[in-house]
Amino acid sequence: MVYIVGAGPGAVDLITVRGADLLKQADIVIWAGSLVNPRLLEQCKSGCEIHDSAKMTLEQVIQTIREGHRQGKTIVRLHTGDPSIYGAIREQMDLLAEAVIPFEVVPGVSSFCGTAAALKAELTLPNVSQTVIITRLEGHTPMPQGESMRSLAAHNATMCIFLSSGMLDKLAEELIAGGYAPDTPAALVYKATWPDEKVCRCTVETLAQTGRDNDIKATALVVVGGVLGTEYERSLLYHPGFTTLFREGDGSLGASH
Repeated sequence: MVYIVGAGPGAVDLITVRGADLLKQADIVIWAGSLVNPRLLEQCKSGCEIHDSAKMTLEQVIQTIREGHRQGKTIVRLHTGDPSIYGAIREQMDLLAEAVIPFEVVPGVSSFCGTAAALKAELTLPNVSQTVIITRLEGHTPMPQGESMRSLAAHNATMCIFLSSGMLDKLAEELIAGGYAPDTPAALVYKATWPDEKVCRCTVETLAQTGRDNDIKATALVVVGGVLGTEYERSLLYHPGFTTLFREGDGSLGASH
């Protein structure tokens, strides 16, 4: 069996229990060496065969899996964060299915969740934003029609922007052109949950300068939106006047709620 495992955002104890158990059982581990915390490999058993996919092509990864599968070995393909987000796993899964090699995906904690934790932020605040857009600025990989940063910025929702910390001048320009006010709260979080994590709060207008001041050019996630500000409305969920399936409200909210 092949297990495509999310390693979590960086901290070694933020891999899931299932993921950690599989890592301990694996005969072969193919890990994303440029992104995954190498300390996770300390959980591998003695004799485990370890490959760094940062130095491999897709074809080499699949060939390694094929050979291991023929030998009846348990294989873990270890990806950063949650493998479903910018993990390039679809192409791997399609080739495994074509080769009739059974596989299972084990979800992980995405770096955008680790970033929100580092910021002590709730990404969906009442009457501020109830939508989170996970995206990236166009670079070597083009953006599909209708998904430019400028068009997504028009929603003024919470944005978690991956793979863009090396293009902060352009990012800020596109966000403002799309509709964010220059003073919209923003943050640049370098290596969320890692020991050398760095949290830099700023505004959309000062994103690029903040990156330069803190020498951040890669391995950082940008968060933009009013949820990083101070104004929001209390949630109804725990309001004494709100009736739920489990609790009768005291009527203080009135009939409209």
